[in-house]
Parts: sequence; structure tokens; C-alpha cells
Amino acid sequence: MPDRYVTKHPKGWAVQSPGGRRASSVHATQREAEAAAKRTVKNIGGGEVRIQGRDGKWRDSDTVPP
Repeated sequence: MPDRYVTKHPKGWAVQSPGGRRASSVHATQREAEAAAKRTVKNIGGGEVRIQGRDGKWRDSDTVPP
């Protein structure tokens, strides 16, 4: 699945596949994780990046073209 989620992680912010149990990558800041997620989605043909806030609620979503 080409979509990725940016979620809070004990070591910072994680990039995960929907339904994935483990992080694809972990970053110090949410901004770094968001950029990594967008690069990944773009490289696999485009899709959606959903970003979770510190409170655990979804705060943003971006469509990334291929």
C-alpha cells in the first residue's frame, strides 16, 4: 500500500505503513518524518500521507503525486 502515516514514537516521530506494526523509520522531529514519508510515497507511485498530532488525533493529510 503506498500510503504512509506519521505517528508519535517513544524516540521521536515514526513513518509507518497503514496497519503496520513497526516503524519504517524514526526521526527526531515531526517535520523530518513528514518529509521522509512524502519521499517514500512519491518513490512508490504516489498516495496519501496522514500526520498525527501530539494528542494522537489526525491533524493533516496530504496527497503526494507520483
